[in-house]
Amino acid sequence: MASSSDEHAPRGELTVRLIAMPRDTNVNGDIFGGWVISQMDQAGGIHAAEKAQGRVVTIAIEAMTFIRPVRVGDVLSVYTAVDHVGRTSLKIHIEAWVHRFRTHHREKVTDATFTFVAIGADGRPRPVVPEA
Repeated sequence: MASSSDEHAPRGELTVRLIAMPRDTNVNGDIFGGWVISQMDQAGGIHAAEKAQGRVVTIAIEAMTFIRPVRVGDVLSVYTAVDHVGRTSLKIHIEAWVHRFRTHHREKVTDATFTFVAIGADGRPRPVVPEA
């Protein structure tokens, strides 16, 4: 197993894994923060939709700090865990980690809590389906 610069392992389950490509860089050659947020939003949406058993929308992202940059060739892994289930909403804790290109060193790059609301076919909030 590769070493980690963070003392703990990722929290949650691996939901999305992909490689950072040159088309996703800023002028400094680092991956855009918005690209990372997009991957986190997709992963959180997958997890929230599974738990809500249907369509969900993102309504909030709690404070996010980028700890380290993501570089071209890094493999981004996004982990998700349910923090809270309300009547119509879910709070999903999301962490983004990278395995560095060539060294395979693992580092946490950011984390945040995203809030999703379950919605029905009419686009209005609906109760989250309780787990059986």
